[in-house]
Amino acid sequence: QVQLVESGGGLVQAGGSLRLSCAASGRTFSSYAMGWFRQAPGKEREFVAAISYSGGSTYYADSVKGRFTISRDNAKNTVYLQMNSLKPEDTAVYYCAADLRSGSYSYSEDQRYDYWGQGTQVTVSS
Repeated sequence: QVQLVESGGGLVQAGGSLRLSCAASGRTFSSYAMGWFRQAPGKEREFVAAISYSGGSTYYADSVKGRFTISRDNAKNTVYLQMNSLKPEDTAVYYCAADLRSGSYSYSEDQRYDYWGQGTQVTVSS
């Protein structure tokens, strides 16, 4: 069992920055990959970024590449999402997710992930 708790969301103006955090507990954090997804009102949940268990590999959706950075601190059992140059279309609930089994789905597919946090709201005003 893994528990995930996101924090760091809020209201920011377009062009601003936010850093989301996701604290994990319950299993050895350094043994599994992590991902960030988001869901805007009326839309399906979509992939944002993922990071391998060691932090050596990262993956991004095209819509955030060059603006967002995913990182992890295995000593603190925490994964981060640094979001810069935010746009109104980044407004969504952001979820972190844990990938314990590394199945056949790609990092961008939510079926790959076994545990999810409760989400944190990010609102970008124009």
